[in-house]
Amino acid sequence: MEASGKKRYALLLAAKDSAYVKKIYGGYFNVFVEAFGDEGETWDIYRVIDGEFPGVKELDGYDGFVISGSPHDAYGNDPWILRLCFLLQTLDAMQKRVLGICFGHQVLCRALGGRVGKAYGGWDIGVRKVSMMEDLSQYKFLQGLEEFPHSALIIECHQDEVWEVPSGAEVLAFSERTGVEMFAIGDHVLGIQGHPEYTKDILHNLIDQLANRSTIDRGFADDTKSRLEGAEPDRGFWEKVCKGFLKGRQSH
Repeated sequence: MEASGKKRYALLLAAKDSAYVKKIYGGYFNVFVEAFGDEGETWDIYRVIDGEFPGVKELDGYDGFVISGSPHDAYGNDPWILRLCFLLQTLDAMQKRVLGICFGHQVLCRALGGRVGKAYGGWDIGVRKVSMMEDLSQYKFLQGLEEFPHSALIIECHQDEVWEVPSGAEVLAFSERTGVEMFAIGDHVLGIQGHPEYTKDILHNLIDQLANRSTIDRGFADDTKSRLEGAEPDRGFWEKVCKGFLKGRQSH
């Protein structure tokens, strides 16, 4: 797209809006645009979980794509997940910027030839410290950050993980629970296992939903919520990383 044109982005939503997020934020779309959007941009939503996909001819009109989290397994063979994998392979071939969050990070990895599966350590829910690799100087989207920290806190809520990154990908960050917290392929693919877009109240509600469905144990849920009280995710840092990547900016 021409520099003078408005930037245009697409959210590939891989989850249904929860009643809570609908009521408080008007849906996940608003949560993502609030976190990653800038004034003057156009953002569209495709509910890929419901089979809503952009047409091939529309792809070139976008400056970037974001894939959301999902309660589904990124290694599953649901028709919409396989279709999403094909779309991500197409976007990679077009060198379009694609940012994957949680499930999005995993399905991006799978689509481009990596391996994903159940996390060896079980559920990881809460605010976790993510450590950065030593030398990330070749990544332009990280260069604009005035001070690049050795570690940053992020909200996590996942039971699957990346086992092996695709060929040509580099691991940018890890944690004590997860070997691949962030990976990149050049300047056009970025996967983040945590949730830069989540607020703590969204996570609280998710924990309650998981406990109510007996997906996680009630005691584990209560313990996780109590540990959340003193922990604050570095949302500002993660938003800068995501925005710097999506907008292709080298400085802020």
